[in-house]
Amino acid sequence: MLKVNPMATVDQAPGFSRMFRVGRLTLGVFFPIEAYAGDAASMRDQERLAQRAQALGYAALWVRDVPLRDPSFGDLGQIYDPWVYLGWIAAHTQTIALATGSIVLPLRHPLHVAKAAASVDQLSGGRLVLGVASGDRPVEFPAFGVDIERRAVLFRDYFETIRHVLESDYPTLTSTAGVLAANADLVPKPVGRLPMLVTGGSGQPLPWIAGHADGWITYPRSIDRQAETVARWRGEVHAARPGAFKPFVQSLYVDLADDPHLSPTPIHLGFKAGRHFLLSFLDSLHSVGVNHVIFNFKYGARPASEVLEEIGAEVLPALARAQGDMPVGGELEPSDAEVGDTLAPQH
Repeated sequence: MLKVNPMATVDQAPGFSRMFRVGRLTLGVFFPIEAYAGDAASMRDQERLAQRAQALGYAALWVRDVPLRDPSFGDLGQIYDPWVYLGWIAAHTQTIALATGSIVLPLRHPLHVAKAAASVDQLSGGRLVLGVASGDRPVEFPAFGVDIERRAVLFRDYFETIRHVLESDYPTLTSTAGVLAANADLVPKPVGRLPMLVTGGSGQPLPWIAGHADGWITYPRSIDRQAETVARWRGEVHAARPGAFKPFVQSLYVDLADDPHLSPTPIHLGFKAGRHFLLSFLDSLHSVGVNHVIFNFKYGARPASEVLEEIGAEVLPALARAQGDMPVGGELEPSDAEVGDTLAPQH
């Protein structure tokens, strides 16, 4: 807890290994696990739903970092502070990964982020996967006294600071956030090497992300466009770290219909469809190299608890069979028009 584990690698982290394996697609879910109108969910029964997600075989539970209520943004996520809420959910679960999608680094002091992340990682038994972003809600930056034009520079500096203090004992560093002169140490340290994933571009060129992050969280797109994006990512990772596995993650809004055969219609950042199309779509994502899909049930017509159960009972087992080279069969291949070309990630 108080010392860096010099032998640890990211693939040994329990959260990372629960979520990511070469050639495999896993599923996660954003809090709130709830369908709701407006920007605020009720947040009722989330602990039980988190436990059900774990029991059903979902790989991860995701929180968001939305510090202020911006009426133009329209979604408060889980409302509660992400670190406090992760601690709460960690106490109600045992094995499912806990992920941030994503902490807005320019708005937070990197030492605070590092300490909070390492604390959650230790208290959860190494289950944290830290997604980070540069932020995309303009109202937040003046409120925190941060120049939005500097967010890309701050993001890179804070990312490197967090990495350094989590992986060094009594570090020496100088950053825009402050100075450490080997006379103080940040504790606790994470269980092992803490997985850090970058969301979107975060103001950085893709080669930098491929070289420094442990994975990439990006936009949901049509199958053809996502295939191109995955290929570009794999190419940059190979150039930066030949032989390394760095997962590719996307989010997806889903309104799962009662009728399992319902054809898809677009919704904001996703689609409404029956489970047969959903399974086919996920199978296509798997075939192009996507490693993890994060569901958001905000726009659902059905209770999210029902959707969570149906995906867990019907889609997850079928997806597992498909990844074991057993044919799924009977599903439609989604077209670009059915899914849409301009879907956005969660910050």
